[in-house]
Amino acid sequence: MRKILLLITLLVVILAGCSQEKEKNDKEKVKGNDEEVTLKVASLIPPMTEILELIKPKLAEQSINLEIVVLGDNVQPNTALAAEEVDANFFQHVPYMEEFNRNNDANLVPIIPIYFANYGTYSKEYNSMDELPEEAVIAIANDVSNIDRSLALLAQHKVITLKEKTGSYYTKADILENPKNYKFEEVDLLMLARMYDDADAVVMTPAYAAPLNLTPKSDALLTEGDDNDFAITLVAREDNKDSEAIKKLAEAMTSTEVREFLEKNYDETAIPAF
Repeated sequence: MRKILLLITLLVVILAGCSQEKEKNDKEKVKGNDEEVTLKVASLIPPMTEILELIKPKLAEQSINLEIVVLGDNVQPNTALAAEEVDANFFQHVPYMEEFNRNNDANLVPIIPIYFANYGTYSKEYNSMDELPEEAVIAIANDVSNIDRSLALLAQHKVITLKEKTGSYYTKADILENPKNYKFEEVDLLMLARMYDDADAVVMTPAYAAPLNLTPKSDALLTEGDDNDFAITLVAREDNKDSEAIKKLAEAMTSTEVREFLEKNYDETAIPAF
């Protein structure tokens, strides 16, 4: 009888211990789920940075501390992402990202498009493309993806004619017809706004036109619209693209709140892509 009582007592102690251990593990599991995660996202200028600021409180509610890393040129965000110094970036379209991957043996991947930055052609002196004189100088960005984009915009409006595309990008060598013999001056993307005073026309995104108080709908001689592959996109790496934090970031960036923000504040310059 004593042996039976002893066994029962021992069993009760063991079960109680297991129950306490399970409770402890469950608490730790919950604590782990609530543990704050820091997510670093590299960006450049508004409205990109403003969108990130807008969703920061929403992510904080989900235990994600969004750290916005504002960099100074259009190369650093990809370099930092590839080097795992940041977790994602938000400043570029997919063709630009693909060119970086090719040139740097990188594995950056698009997560989701956010908005189309309505590309446009601007001129300080002329009110229409028809007014541009023979051999006018048109400034365009000097990276291959934006050369492609600039030439495609001009071809879309029949300012020039391009050959059938055979490679990844159009280049100036693909210009088949240039009736007014326009001269295309390639400059760094961040220098385009400065060319507004010097060139006869400049092809650029609204982000770089904005400091000049120019908008696509009101001031551009030509605009691109949203029928293209150049939406500003959230980008991550192959190794972290499926992480829970990146998924929550993408969800927040494509929320109704972000759409309404763009429609209210950037109606002339940014077209939601979601």
